[in-house]
Amino acid sequence: MEFTRFKIDGLILVTPKVFGDDRGFFLETYNKKEFTQGGIIVDFVQTNHSRSQIGVLRGLHFQTGTSAQDKLVWVTRGKVFDVAVDLRPKSETFGCWQGLELSEENKQLFFIPKGFAHGFLVLSDWADFQYQVSNFYQPESEKGVIWNDPDIGVAWPNVNDLIISEKDQNWPHFAEVKKSLIW
Repeated sequence: MEFTRFKIDGLILVTPKVFGDDRGFFLETYNKKEFTQGGIIVDFVQTNHSRSQIGVLRGLHFQTGTSAQDKLVWVTRGKVFDVAVDLRPKSETFGCWQGLELSEENKQLFFIPKGFAHGFLVLSDWADFQYQVSNFYQPESEKGVIWNDPDIGVAWPNVNDLIISEKDQNWPHFAEVKKSLIW
């Protein structure tokens, strides 16, 4: 596995070794030994799977306090534009974002540590999005930042007819959220 770091500290792109032949392929999405050597030392407690159609935008979500989650995300069908926003007040990149394409073709995984908001936009007809988390979901700890906040300025790909849940359309702006962030 190859582990690539970004300008925003803590974010890691994982590129697995893919073994393929005329029957198909095999790859490891998680190997504790290799992940530890690659700097990802996390005890994942839950794996989730969502399926969404083109234009679905989910996010920008995060869990707070003792419910904060590290995430390892990847796509097994289709293609998404995946985004992580640094919400760590003491970070040099506080309020900055990193976006990348995850797809069934590139088979890459994106590690997002605690202290980040996360979201994705489906770019293919359908996408199966999988993720492991280091903490169980706690509804009372779920927070978010509005997906199109101008202070963050995520450059979402242009997709006609966005489909966004009512909850995701009503998250507060970054200016309001950042006042209460404690990690």
